[in-house]
Amino acid sequence: LEEGRAVVTDAASADLRRIERDLHDGAQARLVALAMDLGLAKEKLAHDPDTAARMVDEAHGEVKLALQELRDLARGIHPAILTDRGLGPALTHLTTRCTVPTTVHTDLPHRPAPAIEAIAYFTLSELLQNISKHSNATHAHIDIWRTDDRLLLHTTDNGHGGATTTHGTGLTGLTERLHSVDGLLHIHSPHGGPTTITAELPWR
Repeated sequence: LEEGRAVVTDAASADLRRIERDLHDGAQARLVALAMDLGLAKEKLAHDPDTAARMVDEAHGEVKLALQELRDLARGIHPAILTDRGLGPALTHLTTRCTVPTTVHTDLPHRPAPAIEAIAYFTLSELLQNISKHSNATHAHIDIWRTDDRLLLHTTDNGHGGATTTHGTGLTGLTERLHSVDGLLHIHSPHGGPTTITAELPWR
């Protein structure tokens, strides 16, 4: 229990630091620069309207980028589609950002507990990132179903294999996070592939 509590606390602290860093280095910095640019444009408006118009146009582009960064950050905290529509649609949307073509099959009679649903989403998000970055796969597939009181998430890819929890990889942290809620991560990834990873979570 103490180890599980420590993992959850450390994970929450790391997430808060990531959010703070992303806000400070991303959207906040962009908005500060935007305010300065608009101030300069306001000063030039009377005697150099052409330059002022160009600066306002550039500022408009910066606003769009800042909004996109904030949307990405909000999605990283808790995506709205997960709250509104559930795990299946949220994962289908998530796969559109994966560089490896990925199909999803969901067989859930109803939605699990919100906390479990969120953990499942971010677990699969990290697994898809690993597939994109490390697998050299050309296709991946996700299966999601319920067995008794467990939620099962099964990913497969036809990459070169070799996925492991040793050497401090992201799979190590993922395993610890799942353990903190009585979950499990099963990895079968021989060299040469394919890789199959199954995550088990309590339904409630």
